[in-house]
Amino acid sequence: MTEETLLDAAHAAMEAAPEDGAARLRFYERLADGELFLMLAEESDGDALIPEIFDLSDGRFVLAFDREERLSAFSGGQVVPYASLSGRALARLLAAQGLGLGLNLEVAPSSILLPAEAVAWLVETLADTPTETEAQIEEVAPPAGLPEALLGALDTKLAAAAGLARAAHLVAVTYAGGGRGHLLAFTAAAPGAEPALAQAVAEALTFSGIEAGALDVAFFADSDPMAARLERAGLRFDLPEPARAEVLRAAPGSDPARPPILR
Repeated sequence: MTEETLLDAAHAAMEAAPEDGAARLRFYERLADGELFLMLAEESDGDALIPEIFDLSDGRFVLAFDREERLSAFSGGQVVPYASLSGRALARLLAAQGLGLGLNLEVAPSSILLPAEAVAWLVETLADTPTETEAQIEEVAPPAGLPEALLGALDTKLAAAAGLARAAHLVAVTYAGGGRGHLLAFTAAAPGAEPALAQAVAEALTFSGIEAGALDVAFFADSDPMAARLERAGLRFDLPEPARAEVLRAAPGSDPARPPILR
């Protein structure tokens, strides 16, 4: 029996509180962020995935698991072809074909059937992108009054953003002209990482379940005078160092410019 996974824990919390919208959102966030192993009908050539599709009374479903050993357990120990890809990449592929997702069926406490409508909702939610504006910061102060749900969501998201920046600082800000709000400022962001980091913050806000919430995002070099002000006033999040494992072969769905297709 495998140890409890993040999906197991999120699913259990959702099942324990069916009326809790925040718990349901956290489950879908874990699903999108996690790695899934999709059962295939035949080996992939890297450009197309041919999954096993099961026709059920509720629709057509593919099967995926959050651990390789769970896929093996479902198949009775038989070797079956599979593809590893993120939950968000798989959701996009399924939504395009109107397919549902059978997750960890029969082999884990997080066993669940997600109909095509739920998959489409997840893809639509993930498609929300932040807008870019310009503003001049006049004052920074420690953050105040932010919900614990948002702080926890940010901590989880940033822990998964290894190597994209050195740190992030959460502060209360006053802008030129009198506008006020909260800002998450990244320092020493990797070249080209800004859109991914801004999207991660937007998703943390969305999946934390906070209605009508807003959180600005900014980027500063370590040498910028603002970085020192952020360090003094802000709540600091340290991002993990990137893993230094050699990548032998790109996983399907890992290159946004060449996404696989389902056939």
